[in-house]
Amino acid sequence: MRQDNYAPAGNPAIPKGKPVSLLRDLVRDKWLYLMLLPGILYFFIFKYVPMYGVTMAFQDYRPHLGFLDSPWVGFKHFQRFFTEPQFGMLFRNTVILAVYNLVFFFPLPIVLSLMLNEVRRAKFKSFVQTLVYIPHFVSWVVVVGIFYILFTTENGVLNEFLYAVTGKKIAFLLEPEWFRTMVIVQSIWKEVGWGTVIFLAALAGVDLQQYEAARIDGAGRWRQLWHITLPAIRSTIVILFILRLGNFMDSGFEHIFLMLTPTNREVGEVFDTYVYTKGMTQAQYSYSAAVGLFKSAIGLVLVLGSNWLAKKFGEEGIY
Repeated sequence: MRQDNYAPAGNPAIPKGKPVSLLRDLVRDKWLYLMLLPGILYFFIFKYVPMYGVTMAFQDYRPHLGFLDSPWVGFKHFQRFFTEPQFGMLFRNTVILAVYNLVFFFPLPIVLSLMLNEVRRAKFKSFVQTLVYIPHFVSWVVVVGIFYILFTTENGVLNEFLYAVTGKKIAFLLEPEWFRTMVIVQSIWKEVGWGTVIFLAALAGVDLQQYEAARIDGAGRWRQLWHITLPAIRSTIVILFILRLGNFMDSGFEHIFLMLTPTNREVGEVFDTYVYTKGMTQAQYSYSAAVGLFKSAIGLVLVLGSNWLAKKFGEEGIY
């Protein structure tokens, strides 16, 4: 917009002329808004519209009565959930898996991106990228099936090798102490390559002249990594970390559900599978909605808190 549409700098609150209308902005940038439209529709239809169902958590919901006529019960379902004997077990299992994901999974895409960024042969780099991207497009059913073939005690490839070397087998898929390790290993194998996409895009925007100047000053690869590469992607790391905290309590229903057995349920049952059991198999819709809302509230608090801390330390944050 032209500068003469506004008041002088001495009194910016009073406009001098009529600003460019919203309609003209839409016409001028129509292609940008058109590309934005699918994302807006997705979040509106699948994220915002279903939020009305949150009211179910404060009702004794009856499908034949609907949301408007079902009786309101306040915090009855929350009180029941917090006093359930399973609450401590569910909270502990969910938090432990979430911490494992943050500690072991979140840094690996960054490390892999930095390693790929150092590869100078374009064909080899593309081959490795394709190789680590492929597992992302494999469903969890297939992933768990592959690990079952490898680790089962009945003719499992790795267990047969272990038996040939040590004379004994390990029930990786049944013993509770192996459950979390197997879940994290599967998550890393499936998603770590796809997680590098954003970091590699951020690394592609680093000015190559900075590396040339650093080499002239005698900086080696580690110095360049520490003083140029990492600072260049620091804001991206912070934003993705904040977004990851928003899903802190989401353990991934399909993945965990496929890995659960009667022997490892004590360490594997999480909020996601509990909501499915109570809501879908036992038709306790209001109670399961309350559990889901509690999980979402924790994610909201973590996002707000981490975003505040990020801004406190000079980062941009997500808003």
